Amino acid sequence: MENSLNTLHTIAFTHRNLPVSEIGNLHIDPNDQKERLTAFQSAMNLEELMFLSTCNRVEFLFVTEDIVDHRFLHEFFNALYPKLSETQRKLFADSAEDYTGIHAVEHLFSVASSVESMVVGEREIITQVRNAFEDCRKMQLTGDTIRLVMRHTIETAKKVYTETNIARRPVSVVSLAYHKLRDLNVPLDSRILIIGAGVTNTNMSRFLRKHGFEQFHVFNRTFEKAEKLANDLNGTAHKLSDLNTFDQGFDVIITCTGAEKHIITKEIYQQLLQGETDRKIVIDIAIPQDLSPEIIAENNVTHISVEVLQEISNANLKERSKEIQHVEQIIKEALYEFDHNHKSRMVELAMRSVPEKVKEIRSNAVENVFHNELASMDSESREVVEKIMGYMEKKYMSMPMLMAKEILLKKR
Repeated sequence: MENSLNTLHTIAFTHRNLPVSEIGNLHIDPNDQKERLTAFQSAMNLEELMFLSTCNRVEFLFVTEDIVDHRFLHEFFNALYPKLSETQRKLFADSAEDYTGIHAVEHLFSVASSVESMVVGEREIITQVRNAFEDCRKMQLTGDTIRLVMRHTIETAKKVYTETNIARRPVSVVSLAYHKLRDLNVPLDSRILIIGAGVTNTNMSRFLRKHGFEQFHVFNRTFEKAEKLANDLNGTAHKLSDLNTFDQGFDVIITCTGAEKHIITKEIYQQLLQGETDRKIVIDIAIPQDLSPEIIAENNVTHISVEVLQEISNANLKERSKEIQHVEQIIKEALYEFDHNHKSRMVELAMRSVPEKVKEIRSNAVENVFHNELASMDSESREVVEKIMGYMEKKYMSMPMLMAKEILLKKR
């Protein structure tokens, strides 16, 4: 029972040890996740699985009896990313951060509390972690262990944001991108193309609207999502394929689609330009990037990428790091509580068959072992025996669980 948590593992690929462009190769399109992750879970014999993908990290939280070693990682990439080259597989295997047991829980607490974010203190990550869990739960990939871990993760992150200053004057990826745009003195009447209507672009475009920008065109693969965001911005909605024929020009492009290939090719960019030659601004916060690299080299464009924002965030880290010690203390206390609750839960699961066993013993005693003796008793005596057996039954159901929990508490 004490070693049961050692079947919990996290494999993380983050901005700390890989270029964000490489992490983009591990992205899985949301439309393909259910099919690919379900097949992957079966192929790797994982009891539970959760997949987290953000603009600068991809992580897998899973439960398995197998040893997670180099052989496991090789099979891991073969099963989920068969199109990766041998060189790429070696890069990812060598760069993977592997956490086991309580260390996997501690890592997730730190991630959700933004301690390990590219920009320490950004609140977006807690929503991304929660949504990742909900998506995987709906896909029936998760189970009791990940459910318990996630409940404590969200509780811990909320406490961090409430009781510390780590999120004071937060500088998220969205905020960084906006401040960069503001520093370029972009006029409020600029024509802005929003490509992708996900959480990041929705937050970014609403931020721009709040600060006075007015001309928005929203493009998205699912037109209904483009329409919803466009309505919020008092802008115009388009299908993603409309980029090929859009003829109204632009001043700023903000793109974050989560697509596996470049959305804005040379040909599409030339169509969007409509012959204009003045400097354009492209904020590309997608992983992998939506803008073809050739466009940057061949056109008059200011390109703001996730890599650029990461450089800016390094300066912010120095200020936010002052709160990390306080956050680490909260996480330490949360781990202590989680360990207790997890062990209690393991006792409950191990003891859940006790009530049925006790009922079986009682039934056998009444119907077989002491049948003749009970039959010879008067009704008043049988009633007393029934009360005694009922009392004993309740005690035998509750006492083993209480004793087991007490033993675990003494070992803490």
